[in-house]
Amino acid sequence: MSATHASRLTSHASRLTIHVPIPYICSSIFQMKKKVALVTGGLSGEAQISYKSAITVGNNVDRDKYDLYRIDINPEGWWYEPEQGERSKVDRDDFSVTDKGSKIRFDVILLCIHGTPGEDGKLQGYFDMLKIPYTSCDAATSALTFNKRYTVAVAAFGGINVASSMHIFRHTPVTPDEILAKLSLPVFVKPNNGGSSIGMSKVSEAGALAAALEKAFKEDDQILVEEFISGREFTIGVFRDKNGITVLPITEIITKNEFFDFEAKYQGKSEEITPAKIDARMQQQLEAAATRAYELLNCRGVVRIDFIYNTDSGKPYMLEVNTVPGQSEASVIPQQVKAMGRTLKEFYSAVIEQAL
Repeated sequence: MSATHASRLTSHASRLTIHVPIPYICSSIFQMKKKVALVTGGLSGEAQISYKSAITVGNNVDRDKYDLYRIDINPEGWWYEPEQGERSKVDRDDFSVTDKGSKIRFDVILLCIHGTPGEDGKLQGYFDMLKIPYTSCDAATSALTFNKRYTVAVAAFGGINVASSMHIFRHTPVTPDEILAKLSLPVFVKPNNGGSSIGMSKVSEAGALAAALEKAFKEDDQILVEEFISGREFTIGVFRDKNGITVLPITEIITKNEFFDFEAKYQGKSEEITPAKIDARMQQQLEAAATRAYELLNCRGVVRIDFIYNTDSGKPYMLEVNTVPGQSEASVIPQQVKAMGRTLKEFYSAVIEQAL
């Protein structure tokens, strides 16, 4: 081959363009699976519920779309628990883990911690600083709604009906007589920060109030004492996805105990009817109140909002907001998703995509 001919071939090769169809490039990009950290455990008595929720969620995350990594935060530390092999510590500098010799950074956090530090804004603030998206409400909303008194105060300011209540602090003792001078029996006494009805009591006689206060103070330094509202109890799941705010089918709670306590919630001492057997007017009122609360409190992801519908006044009264609601097989949200006609796999995919 002559030098001139070789030069022409080299020149032609330098101008050669390989055309790859754009759809092929796009499909290759979108086939990359997102890395999801399923964060469970916690530092409170609600950790046992968190582990049950993580089982349901983990079993229903679409593994064709996402690589799932289980992270357990407990009093011993922060741990990555692979499906096979020994657990290892999470690098808290960037919330990464090492898996099979490779450093894994997460695209999104799927939060399954009920109670502190996953429901009170602590982890949310940490993830905000690391700029890692997560599936729950932001730090401010999580901290606010974890405080039952502040939640109902903001709700009342926004026009939502709530019960009369008192906020009591350990450092400023209040006697039972002072409480009963402002509130009428029966009342509920509950830890102001916390969930799953742990430390909660219903008090119908003045003589039982002191013991109820002591019980609640064992769980928290703040207590909410709230007047009892008679009526039917409902709990409503609400979430936001690309289509906007969606209210899940309403569940009516009929407890076999005096109130919807821990035993009723998690040990089969209640009947949960989904969808609730209610008329169109009551349904519209409850859905409107739940949507208003979700918007007013600037919620994200899926939350569960509890109401009492007082049949005398014909009005719903908001009780509290759960920003990381239970997701175990026995929990309300999975029941409501199924009643809606969606699979849990579809639902969790929508929640993850909204966070992303």
